[in-house]
Amino acid sequence: MISEELKNSFAKELSDNLNNNILPYWLDNMTDPAGGYYGRRDGYDTLHPEAQRGAILNARILWTFSAAYISTGRQDCLDAATRAKDYILAHFIDKTNGGVYWSLDADGSVADSKKQFYAIAFTVYGLAEYNRATGDEEALSTAIALFRAIETHSRDRAKGGYREAATADWQPIEDMRLSDKDANFSKTMNTHLHILEAYTALLRVWRTEESVEATKYALEIILDRITDAKTGHLGLFFDDEWVRQDAEQSFGHDIEASWLMLEAAEVIGKPELYTRTLAATRRMADAALEGLCADGSMVYERHGNGAYDNEKHWWVQAEAVVGQAYLARYHGVAKGWDGAWKTWGYIRNYLVDVNEGEWYWSRLADGSVNRAEDKAGFWKCPYHNGRMCMETLRLLSAEAL
Repeated sequence: MISEELKNSFAKELSDNLNNNILPYWLDNMTDPAGGYYGRRDGYDTLHPEAQRGAILNARILWTFSAAYISTGRQDCLDAATRAKDYILAHFIDKTNGGVYWSLDADGSVADSKKQFYAIAFTVYGLAEYNRATGDEEALSTAIALFRAIETHSRDRAKGGYREAATADWQPIEDMRLSDKDANFSKTMNTHLHILEAYTALLRVWRTEESVEATKYALEIILDRITDAKTGHLGLFFDDEWVRQDAEQSFGHDIEASWLMLEAAEVIGKPELYTRTLAATRRMADAALEGLCADGSMVYERHGNGAYDNEKHWWVQAEAVVGQAYLARYHGVAKGWDGAWKTWGYIRNYLVDVNEGEWYWSRLADGSVNRAEDKAGFWKCPYHNGRMCMETLRLLSAEAL
């Protein structure tokens, strides 16, 4: 249960942040008049029009503005989503080999042609949501083709799960890392989680035996292989044989997975799988809350030696709001809404840039704003924070007083 006062205050603040802070920032500051979206604004809010353009950034822009159009009905959001869709179809889709290029130069030419399945999954996610918003058949047919590329070239039918990456023509690739911060292993939690997320979005608009089977499979892999049954935390890196290669706990991914997995189970619609996922995600959310601080913020991760990384990343805080709202709505945790509101309070006070718009990348352990990382860029997108606003608003609207 949530009080009427808290419900109304929460909804008002989230709606205001979405419509008057996040969305206008991208519309006003990142739209390239020549087509698509610029690749980067740095931590001091300086535009770098020459920056490369990443598939992940563009796919997340597509998803965010498609979802925002569904949520708000704003014509400018539909126009922004269409701009992203058109640019992706014209420039990011590999028309020779299939799949999605990793990055482009600012002029739209290919910079890196490798096939990172994480990026392909996000493109499915964005295109499926655009189809959901508009009924656009080209977006859906492209999403289906990309889904089948993942199933053909990434799914390991011998040992289970999905491999990380391939060359432009789908051959094995030595460096499979998603970023230079990641370990070089063939199977990761992060890619599996976002394949599941993409398949869930596709399943909403294209429900077939093929899509149900693949979404169910992706969810069960996370339940069976990636979730640590003893702790509730997710493992991060695995080899081909599913031997875990890390000892960290990523609180942000734990809390994000705790609601994305439950969302997937709900859309799949298999009662036994839903019941199993409900129990697993409750334990996962509780494990994630080990990283919650007294001020409502969530730390980034705990290292294998037990030390905490106390940086407060924007995306971790956003996912912590949604995860705690799910604890209230789906798990009956009485304090879930209070926790979500407290985390939002931290975001409002310390991460939202009230002058220039959008959110800062993070607050460092000493409390200072992290300006070494981008305000908008390859990894800094409107997806985590925009989605948090929309998903939490949806949950609030469904919550009985």
